[in-house]
Amino acid sequence: MKVFLAGASGVIGRSLIPRLIAAGHEVTGTSRSERGGDTIRAAGANAVLCDCLDADAVEKAVAAAAPEAIVSELTSLPRDYDIRTIDYGPTNRLRVEGGSNLIQAGRKAGTRRFVTQSIAFVYEPEGDWVKDEDAPTYREAPGRFQSGLEATMLSEREALGAEGMDGLVLRYGQFYGPDTYFDHDGAIAARVRSRRFPVVGKGSGVFSFVHVDDAADATVAAVERGPAGIYNIVDDDPAPMREWLPVYAEAIGAKSPLRIPRIVARVLGGDAAAAMSTELRGASNEKAKRELGWSPAHPSWRQGFAEALS
Repeated sequence: MKVFLAGASGVIGRSLIPRLIAAGHEVTGTSRSERGGDTIRAAGANAVLCDCLDADAVEKAVAAAAPEAIVSELTSLPRDYDIRTIDYGPTNRLRVEGGSNLIQAGRKAGTRRFVTQSIAFVYEPEGDWVKDEDAPTYREAPGRFQSGLEATMLSEREALGAEGMDGLVLRYGQFYGPDTYFDHDGAIAARVRSRRFPVVGKGSGVFSFVHVDDAADATVAAVERGPAGIYNIVDDDPAPMREWLPVYAEAIGAKSPLRIPRIVARVLGGDAAAAMSTELRGASNEKAKRELGWSPAHPSWRQGFAEALS
């Protein structure tokens, strides 16, 4: 199958290209920089320099590639993660405008399948602590995350409503592995080492993780099979902050995390930090296992952290 991969030089793109090629697919990947293009070619794919916010450029690139499937992995997140100050604007624009450009170009080129990334930590903090894809998403997300949520939901709706194409939305969990925020030299690792990433209150917020290679494997599965719809791409072990954070700290050789009251977290880190630490809902991967035929090679962060960070 011919696959057009937007955002191919990013964290998941670098893992995804060799897996698509190994599965027998012909891959054309986009990047906005020559350096990114070199990365794509080194992985064995065709590279095209293209700004996915440029609708004409996207249309020409997609027409030339004539793909049967388009995959969007478009993000522009800062290297330093600070939930108080993070600017979701660049990623929001890529997801909404870039995603729309890809869909329109794909329709003109006769593409039959559109796979796009989303996030699994979007569920309304009520009821069960682990959610499936039918659960309601945030009505109003805390802090700056609201802008990211609005754009993400809009991009999901566009993908699912793409005329003439099967739209698959992959709600990825918290990435760990090479070049992620949770990697040895990642922004979250730095905060944990400096004890600026505490367990808040009872640490009851439930996080769902996924190794970036497992996310790439799930994406290959979504390119090849499965009905249109939304899929949580997470490991088998959603867990509260009070469980996973000490294990992660140990894996990177850091001291045990501090514990602070929620009211202190709100003052120091804002509403988003306090809410996600205590109210976040995890996600179930049962649908992805059943309908995509995918299972994570790293079924739990409990072993995955140690393996990825050893």
